[in-house]
Amino acid sequence: MKIVTHNLVSALALGALSTALAMPAMAQSQGDWTFGVGIINVNPKSDNGSLAGAATTLGDDTQLSLTGEYFIRDNLGIELLAATPFEHNISLGGTEIGSTKHLPPTVSLVYHVPTKGKITPFFGVGVNYTTFFEETTALGDLELDDSFGLAATVGADWQISDRGALRVSVRYMDIKTDATLDGASI
Repeated sequence: MKIVTHNLVSALALGALSTALAMPAMAQSQGDWTFGVGIINVNPKSDNGSLAGAATTLGDDTQLSLTGEYFIRDNLGIELLAATPFEHNISLGGTEIGSTKHLPPTVSLVYHVPTKGKITPFFGVGVNYTTFFEETTALGDLELDDSFGLAATVGADWQISDRGALRVSVRYMDIKTDATLDGASI
Protein backbone atom coordinates (compact mmCIF):
# COMPACT_ATOMS: atom_id res chain seq x y z
CA MET A 1 0.00 0.00 0.00
CA LYS A 2 1.19 3.51 -0.72
CA ILE A 3 0.32 6.14 1.88
CA VAL A 4 -0.37 9.33 -0.03
CA THR A 5 -0.68 12.72 1.57
CA HIS A 6 -1.58 15.77 -0.45
CA ASN A 7 -1.01 18.54 2.03
CA LEU A 8 -2.98 21.73 1.93
CA VAL A 9 -1.21 24.21 4.07
CA SER A 10 -4.34 26.14 4.88
CA ALA A 11 -5.16 29.80 5.20
CA LEU A 12 -3.52 29.61 8.59
CA ALA A 13 -0.56 28.90 6.45
CA LEU A 14 2.46 31.01 6.51
CA GLY A 15 0.14 32.64 7.59
CA ALA A 16 -2.84 33.41 9.32
CA LEU A 17 -1.84 36.96 9.37
CA SER A 18 1.81 36.20 9.95
CA THR A 19 4.19 39.08 10.15
CA ALA A 20 6.45 39.33 7.16
CA LEU A 21 9.47 41.29 8.28
CA ALA A 22 10.36 42.69 4.91
CA MET A 23 13.41 44.73 3.98
CA PRO A 24 11.88 46.82 2.40
CA ALA A 25 8.42 45.33 2.56
CA MET A 26 6.78 46.35 -0.66
CA ALA A 27 9.60 47.45 -2.96
CA GLN A 28 10.12 43.98 -4.44
CA SER A 29 12.95 45.18 -6.63
CA GLN A 30 15.68 43.04 -8.12
CA GLY A 31 18.29 42.30 -5.43
CA ASP A 32 15.92 42.81 -2.46
CA TRP A 33 15.46 40.25 0.32
CA THR A 34 12.36 39.67 2.45
CA PHE A 35 12.06 37.54 5.58
CA GLY A 36 8.92 36.24 7.27
CA VAL A 37 7.92 34.54 10.51
CA GLY A 38 4.49 33.00 10.98
CA ILE A 39 2.42 29.92 11.60
CA ILE A 40 1.70 27.12 9.17
CA ASN A 41 -0.80 24.26 9.33
CA VAL A 42 -0.22 21.01 7.44
CA ASN A 43 -3.54 19.27 6.87
CA PRO A 44 -3.18 15.92 5.02
CA LYS A 45 -5.99 14.87 2.74
CA SER A 46 -8.50 12.37 4.10
CA ASP A 47 -7.92 9.55 1.57
CA ASN A 48 -4.59 7.97 2.50
CA GLY A 49 -5.37 4.40 1.50
CA SER A 50 -6.24 1.40 3.63
CA LEU A 51 -4.50 -1.38 5.48
CA ALA A 52 -6.19 -4.68 6.40
CA GLY A 53 -9.47 -3.24 5.12
CA ALA A 54 -9.40 -0.18 7.41
CA ALA A 55 -8.92 3.44 6.32
CA THR A 56 -5.58 5.09 7.12
CA THR A 57 -5.78 8.72 8.24
CA LEU A 58 -3.23 11.29 9.34
CA GLY A 59 -3.87 14.16 11.74
CA ASP A 60 -2.91 17.77 11.07
CA ASP A 61 -0.34 19.89 12.91
CA THR A 62 0.52 23.58 13.25
CA GLN A 63 4.09 24.87 13.61
CA LEU A 64 6.31 27.94 13.32
CA SER A 65 7.28 28.87 9.76
CA LEU A 66 10.14 30.91 8.36
CA THR A 67 10.52 32.28 4.85
CA GLY A 68 13.28 34.05 3.01
CA GLU A 69 12.85 35.43 -0.48
CA TYR A 70 15.42 36.89 -2.85
CA PHE A 71 14.15 38.94 -5.79
CA ILE A 72 15.91 37.85 -8.98
CA ARG A 73 13.94 40.47 -10.98
CA ASP A 74 11.47 43.18 -10.03
CA ASN A 75 8.41 41.44 -8.50
CA LEU A 76 9.86 37.94 -9.10
CA GLY A 77 11.50 36.12 -6.21
CA ILE A 78 12.87 32.76 -5.19
CA GLU A 79 11.42 31.82 -1.81
CA LEU A 80 12.55 29.21 0.70
CA LEU A 81 9.90 27.99 3.16
CA ALA A 82 11.12 26.25 6.32
CA ALA A 83 9.33 25.21 9.49
CA THR A 84 9.82 23.50 12.82
CA PRO A 85 9.10 19.73 12.66
CA PHE A 86 5.50 18.63 12.18
CA GLU A 87 4.13 15.59 14.03
CA HIS A 88 1.17 13.64 12.67
CA ASN A 89 -0.82 10.93 14.41
CA ILE A 90 -1.47 7.89 12.21
CA SER A 91 -4.84 6.18 12.65
CA LEU A 92 -6.21 2.96 11.24
CA GLY A 93 -9.99 2.62 11.20
CA GLY A 94 -10.26 5.50 13.67
CA THR A 95 -7.78 4.02 16.19
CA GLU A 96 -4.44 5.73 16.65
CA ILE A 97 -1.65 3.29 15.78
CA GLY A 98 1.40 5.51 15.56
CA SER A 99 2.95 8.83 14.63
CA THR A 100 5.60 10.38 12.42
CA LYS A 101 7.46 13.65 12.22
CA HIS A 102 8.48 15.43 9.04
CA LEU A 103 10.08 18.56 7.65
CA PRO A 104 8.83 19.90 4.28
CA PRO A 105 11.27 22.59 3.06
CA THR A 106 9.97 24.13 -0.16
CA VAL A 107 11.60 26.32 -2.81
CA SER A 108 9.26 28.37 -5.01
CA LEU A 109 9.39 30.91 -7.80
CA VAL A 110 6.95 33.63 -6.68
CA TYR A 111 5.47 36.48 -8.72
CA HIS A 112 4.21 39.53 -6.79
CA VAL A 113 1.57 41.41 -8.78
CA PRO A 114 2.53 45.10 -8.81
CA THR A 115 -0.20 47.34 -7.42
CA LYS A 116 -0.34 50.95 -6.33
CA GLY A 117 -2.13 50.05 -3.08
CA LYS A 118 -1.16 48.54 0.26
CA ILE A 119 -2.21 45.02 -0.78
CA THR A 120 0.07 43.00 -3.07
CA PRO A 121 -1.23 39.63 -4.31
CA PHE A 122 1.26 36.90 -5.23
CA PHE A 123 1.35 33.38 -6.62
CA GLY A 124 4.06 30.84 -7.12
CA VAL A 125 5.08 27.30 -8.02
CA GLY A 126 7.93 25.23 -6.75
CA VAL A 127 9.26 21.95 -5.47
CA ASN A 128 8.90 20.39 -2.04
CA TYR A 129 11.24 17.91 -0.37
CA THR A 130 9.82 16.15 2.67
CA THR A 131 11.89 14.06 5.03
CA PHE A 132 10.14 11.75 7.51
CA PHE A 133 11.69 10.71 10.83
CA GLU A 134 10.81 9.32 14.26
CA GLU A 135 8.16 6.98 12.85
CA THR A 136 6.61 5.02 15.72
CA THR A 137 3.96 2.32 15.96
CA ALA A 138 3.20 -0.61 18.26
CA LEU A 139 2.72 -2.74 15.12
CA GLY A 140 6.48 -3.03 14.38
CA ASP A 141 9.29 -1.10 12.69
CA LEU A 142 7.60 1.58 10.54
CA GLU A 143 9.59 3.48 7.90
CA LEU A 144 8.33 6.22 5.58
CA ASP A 145 10.34 7.17 2.49
CA ASP A 146 11.30 10.79 1.84
CA SER A 147 9.44 12.55 -0.95
CA PHE A 148 9.81 15.16 -3.71
CA GLY A 149 6.70 16.86 -5.13
CA LEU A 150 5.23 19.94 -6.70
CA ALA A 151 4.13 22.89 -4.60
CA ALA A 152 1.97 25.95 -5.27
CA THR A 153 1.12 29.06 -3.29
CA VAL A 154 -1.25 32.01 -3.59
CA GLY A 155 -1.74 34.88 -1.18
CA ALA A 156 -1.38 38.57 -0.46
CA ASP A 157 0.79 40.92 1.57
CA TRP A 158 -0.81 43.86 3.34
CA GLN A 159 1.68 46.67 3.92
CA ILE A 160 1.48 47.95 7.51
CA SER A 161 4.68 50.05 7.55
CA ASP A 162 7.64 50.97 5.36
CA ARG A 163 9.43 47.78 6.49
CA GLY A 164 6.64 45.35 7.39
CA ALA A 165 3.60 43.55 6.06
CA LEU A 166 1.05 40.98 7.15
CA ARG A 167 0.75 37.94 4.89
CA VAL A 168 -2.03 35.46 4.31
CA SER A 169 -1.43 32.53 1.97
CA VAL A 170 -2.60 29.09 1.02
CA ARG A 171 -0.16 26.40 -0.10
CA TYR A 172 -0.53 23.04 -1.76
CA MET A 173 2.24 20.46 -1.45
CA ASP A 174 2.22 17.08 -3.16
CA ILE A 175 3.79 14.79 -0.55
CA LYS A 176 3.74 11.05 -1.24
CA THR A 177 5.51 8.37 0.74
CA ASP A 178 5.88 4.62 0.53
CA ALA A 179 5.58 2.85 3.89
CA THR A 180 7.22 -0.34 5.10
CA LEU A 181 6.44 -2.26 8.28
CA ASP A 182 9.15 -4.65 9.48
CA GLY A 183 10.73 -4.36 6.02
CA ALA A 184 7.56 -5.32 4.10
CA SER A 185 5.83 -2.80 1.85
CA ILE A 186 2.42 -1.78 3.17
